[in-house]
Parts: sequence; structure tokens; C-alpha cells
Amino acid sequence: MVRLLSYLYPITRKVKSDTNGMLEITWYNGKKLLNSKNANYSYGSLQEILKFGLEQIDMTRIKSVLLLGIGGGSVIQTLRDDFNYQNIITAVDIDSEIIKIALEEFNLQSDNNLEIVCEDALEFVQKNSNQFDLIIIDLFIDTEVPEPFYEPSFWEEILKIKTTSGTILFNASLEKSMTKKLQQVISFLKSRVYKVDVFEAVNNTNTVVITKSI
Repeated sequence: MVRLLSYLYPITRKVKSDTNGMLEITWYNGKKLLNSKNANYSYGSLQEILKFGLEQIDMTRIKSVLLLGIGGGSVIQTLRDDFNYQNIITAVDIDSEIIKIALEEFNLQSDNNLEIVCEDALEFVQKNSNQFDLIIIDLFIDTEVPEPFYEPSFWEEILKIKTTSGTILFNASLEKSMTKKLQQVISFLKSRVYKVDVFEAVNNTNTVVITKSI
């Protein structure tokens, strides 16, 4: 019934998060979305942006994925449904409320190939000893990527846990004020002899950065 009514008008339930502020679970045109105050977090434009990024990658070579930032779990659905990815995914999010929403509202389920970790992404990469073929960085608070995730120290840790031939997909900020910070990240990666592809205004919004070893 809710799905049918959503074709007539959006139906929204608000959930308070200590990390992300007020979140909105909205049925709109028969589809359930997860939004923050000013941005889509899952199953809307964000899903299309990350799908575009994944289309630039040879997913047949990927055997392990690290996802930093879960949202409602839409990128996990995209990996499985659109790319038939059935291998290991480690999904990390600092926000226990986000994880709860992903599990209860969007039917995300842990299984033998999906590990969900509630932890700060920076702390996770600092202590993690595993390596991954694909690292997806999708770390937003509303429309902004927190500044620590632009710092060279974070990217140094990311490079340590990327396999030699692995790929990094960075969903970068919407905010023009972060342009200089993003350019510093790109310059840092190029200085470590990585090929960096930058796709601006993907889905008319985000910048997507894809990094591969040369």
C-alpha cells in the first residue's frame, strides 16, 4: 500500500542519527530512498553515480571489495545485481543507525561474503592487515566528505591495503570549497605512480576519482 501511495506523493519517515543528523527514509514513485538533509545516501542518484564508477572498472578481476561508507547498502546491491559480483565485501560505517537502517529497511544481510563493521573508517584502515582488489570510498556527512579523508595520511593507509594491481573508487565531494583538497589528493596519488581518472559532474553532481596502478 505504501509503495502504491508513493506514486501519488512522497511518504517519509525521519530517523535521528548522532553522526549524520536527521535521516529520511522516503518512498517515492514506488521506490524506497535513504536521504540526509541535502543529499541522497542510497537508492537514488548516489546509486547511479557509483554504478557509473564501477562501469569504468574491470570487475572480472576483482575478488575482494572494501566499502567505506554503507548508506542503505545500494552499492552492495549494485555489485551483486548489476555486476554479478559474488566475492568478498567488507563494509564499514561509523554510524550504527545507518547500519540498522540498511539491515531493517533495505534488507541488507550479512552472509559468508559480506562482513559489516561498525567503526570509524580511518581507524579501520589504520589497523587493518588485509588487502583488497577494490576499495570504494563513499564517506559523506550530508553533502561533505569529512576533511580527514582528504589528508595524505589517510591515503597512505589506503595504498597499504590495496593489492598491487588493485583499484580505488573515490566518490568525491559535492562542495566546491573542497576542490583544492581534492586536487591535493589527485596530485598525491599521481606522485605515487598511479593512473588517476577524474570524472566531473557525474549524474550532474559528484566528482568520481578512479585510481589504478601504472
